[in-house]
Amino acid sequence: MSNHDRPLSPHISIYRWPITMVLSILHRVTGVALSLGFLVFVAWLFDAASGPDAYAVFMSVMDTYVGKLCLVGWSFAFFFHLSNGTRHLLWDSGRGMEKSQANASSWLVLISAIGFTAVFWWLAS
Repeated sequence: MSNHDRPLSPHISIYRWPITMVLSILHRVTGVALSLGFLVFVAWLFDAASGPDAYAVFMSVMDTYVGKLCLVGWSFAFFFHLSNGTRHLLWDSGRGMEKSQANASSWLVLISAIGFTAVFWWLAS
């Protein structure tokens, strides 16, 4: 049976993604990133306990451009997840559920995550 004459359903690319939807997806992505970062954290602890040679190898890997990029990404994921989780706690109390408030808090979460990440790395250097 051929359905060539039937119209296609609307594709997601024709819709404008609201900021709340983007942050919902990003919250899930950062949760996965934090899980992967936790594995690296465990490897760091294991190498630190294994002695100076193993620790030096780990630190040489993390001192590369890719390693530093991963560390910055994991710190952003942490601060974003923390900020968005705080927003969800506020929502659990029944506050901030209006569309304009949800949009404003979305931008606040995004800006605060970027700001906290920048301040963290500024203080770390």
